[in-house]
Amino acid sequence: MKHKSIIESLLFAAGDEGLTAEQIAEVIDLPVQEVKDILQSMEEALKQDEARGTVITSFGNEYRMMTKKENAAFIQKLAEKPSPKTLSQAALETLAIIAYNQPVTRIEVEEIRGVKTERPIATLCARGLIEEAGRADAPGRPILYATTAEFLDAFQLKSIKDLPPLEESNGSMQQEADLFFGRFEEALED
Repeated sequence: MKHKSIIESLLFAAGDEGLTAEQIAEVIDLPVQEVKDILQSMEEALKQDEARGTVITSFGNEYRMMTKKENAAFIQKLAEKPSPKTLSQAALETLAIIAYNQPVTRIEVEEIRGVKTERPIATLCARGLIEEAGRADAPGRPILYATTAEFLDAFQLKSIKDLPPLEESNGSMQQEADLFFGRFEEALED
C-alpha cells in the first residue's frame, strides 16, 4: 500500500521528534482514524517481521520509527567505531564560512551557502571543529557558531588571524578557500 510507504518515510524523516497521526493525516490527506489504523497495522507487522530492523512505537500521541531492541549491541558498536575523517563538500563549505565570518548564526551561513546547513553544522560540532559561541542579539536569540582550538590544531594555525586572506575583488575568494580547505581534507585523511 502506497500510504504505508509514505508514512514510513515521514516517520524516518521526522527522527526522534516523531509525528502525530494528525500531522501525518494532514500531509497525506487522509482521515486521522485511517492513519491511526495504518500505523497500528504497520506497528504490528514490523514487530513480527524478523527481517526488519525497525519498529514503529508510540509515545503519547506521537509515533516514531525506532530500531529493534535486539539490535542495540550492533548499534552501540557502530557508535563506538571512529567515524571516517573526511568531511563532505557541504561540511567543508560550512566550515569555511564559519571560520571566516565567526561568530555566525546558522541562518547567516545558509544565506551565504544558499542551502540548509543543519547536518554540516551537526557534523562539524561532533568532530569538535566548531562550537556554540553564545547567542545573537536578534529575535529568537539564535546560536552563534565559531571554530575551536581543535580546528586551529588541525590547520596548524596559532590563531584565527592566520587564516589565508580572501580577496573578493579579483574573484579568487572561492578558489583560495577551496585550496585551503582541500589541504585540510588531505591532512585529515593522513
